[in-house]
Amino acid sequence: MRRVPVVTLVTFLLAVLASTLAGGTGHAQDRPVRADDGARVVAERHVGPRQLDLTIDSPALGTTAHVRLLTPDGWSPGRHDWPTLWLLHGCCGGYADWTKYTDVAQLPQLRHVLVVMPEAGAAGWYSNWWNYGKGGAPRWETFHLGEVKQIVERGYGAGGRRVAAGLSMGGFGALSYAAHHPGLFRAVASYSGTVHPLLQVPGGFGPQWFLNLDRQVGVDPYAIWGDPVRQRSVWAAHDPTVQADSLRGLPIFLSCGNGKADPFDPPGAKDPSEAFFEQQNRALAARLRALGSPAVTDFYGPGIHEWPYWQRELARSLPMLLSALRA
Repeated sequence: MRRVPVVTLVTFLLAVLASTLAGGTGHAQDRPVRADDGARVVAERHVGPRQLDLTIDSPALGTTAHVRLLTPDGWSPGRHDWPTLWLLHGCCGGYADWTKYTDVAQLPQLRHVLVVMPEAGAAGWYSNWWNYGKGGAPRWETFHLGEVKQIVERGYGAGGRRVAAGLSMGGFGALSYAAHHPGLFRAVASYSGTVHPLLQVPGGFGPQWFLNLDRQVGVDPYAIWGDPVRQRSVWAAHDPTVQADSLRGLPIFLSCGNGKADPFDPPGAKDPSEAFFEQQNRALAARLRALGSPAVTDFYGPGIHEWPYWQRELARSLPMLLSALRA
């Protein structure tokens, strides 16, 4: 029998050990998964039970970005057509937030659903940025609905039955994407969503609120949709309430608090931003009713802009979302 040189054997064993310690599956290297524009998975990492992080080299963003998958029981990359929940994070957060701050990974209702949680920038607003009329990166909508969608459907088992849900900026994203791409999602849920950016109400709340928030996060607010007066048409194209006609017939769940303290909150807590979001959500609900396509609403009264409410509202909206996936 031919002997294997000791140096060769040691080198092989070290390579296997390095791969194991890195937590990779080898899938990204052995069978590259690509989108039509060349976006590709460059790394995979198992970060917990049923949790797989993908790093994607994205032409739409001009950099790499991440997606966390919460995989169903019996999942494997080669098995396709899993029903899919796109779960979107809010402003100033990230793609790992839902698994970090809620019990989504433990919900038994999601053991047979592939959950896709993509990175969306601290204040990316789920939009292809206007960039003073020049366009170009970052193009978050193209990243999500072109690159990520193609990658998870081609290489990670996602099927054609999709629903979407998100909090705050992510609620905006779910509704904006549904309006821009009718038929893409079978149902949408928004928790404390910023669903009417053009709404102007007394007390200084209106488009300026969005501009100020973007500045606080460190991005140029006018690069996203431009000036709300001079580029009003761009803002309107990204306003779910203005675009409500494109949402007709879609099962929609809207929830929000009124900014006052609840038992979840410190005594006397107030949140003017949540109160502003409630006004936006009520405006969208009224618009949908006028169009003959009422949403399911949970305007639950006291409650501020915090995770305990969004975890609860995810659970409350799941029957509607899962029913749409089964239909």
